Amino acid sequence: MKQLTLCFPQIPEKVYFRIGEVSRLVGVDAHVLRYWETEFTIIKPFRGKSKQRLYRRQDVENLLRIKGLLHDEGYTISGARRFLKGQQDSANLAPAKAIPIQPEEKDEPLLDLIKKELQEILAQLGETKSKGL
Repeated sequence: MKQLTLCFPQIPEKVYFRIGEVSRLVGVDAHVLRYWETEFTIIKPFRGKSKQRLYRRQDVENLLRIKGLLHDEGYTISGARRFLKGQQDSANLAPAKAIPIQPEEKDEPLLDLIKKELQEILAQLGETKSKGL
């Protein structure tokens, strides 16, 4: 069997991704992502107020791993599920090292990232408004 190589495309520095963005990043149709969501428990997109799926970076990375297993490595859905479960189990056996982090230190980069994304959205809205759309 081929060795699993992880060469992901460049994932933008964002907190949440919509299903269309994830579809382009992973290289599969949106209905495939929705199906994989039902088959693999590690994929759990957040649903906002509009009930739209919002995928986190970890979800996108997991979807890329799933695609690699299914398309490149030739695993079946159940085989890929078992493979990923085995990786999760072995990861859970390793002792976790707790590093104490002050809440301000932990939240600040996330808040900066959210602020940047909101500024980008405002800029896009301003462009749309000026074009008269």
